Amino acid sequence: MKREETIDHNIKTAWHAISRMYNQQAVKQDITTSIGFVLLNISSKDGTPATKIAPLMGLESRSLTRVLKNMEEKGLIYRKPDATDGRSVRIFLTDLGKQKKEVSRETVLTFNTKVREVVPQSKLEVFFDVINDINKIIDNNKTYENANNQN
Repeated sequence: MKREETIDHNIKTAWHAISRMYNQQAVKQDITTSIGFVLLNISSKDGTPATKIAPLMGLESRSLTRVLKNMEEKGLIYRKPDATDGRSVRIFLTDLGKQKKEVSRETVLTFNTKVREVVPQSKLEVFFDVINDINKIIDNNKTYENANNQN
């Protein structure tokens, strides 16, 4: 089997192309694609518990720590103790963070609109089914690996 025929190669190639496209837009806003995705996962109104952001993005929490620190330094977010759970910290967007979130949202929506103009809905439904199946396989593999590591 050629590399170009493997599923992971095609997903990775497509993601890198999308990421490069998003980064070209992000640079114009003095942010990164990672920052843009974090902004999209923080509630503009209520903030978001810090512990909830990484799982929403499919990241490990330690990977997110550096991005949050960078975002705080850029004046995009601030941290506040959770009003209901003193042990927890909520991440809130500053006005600048809300502005950059809106730009990120528009960038994602524009790309999705362009794809939907070219790719028929029936193909997109199959694509989403396949991606969900792949994610289930990965999740089942994690469960299998965790069970084997405990033995």
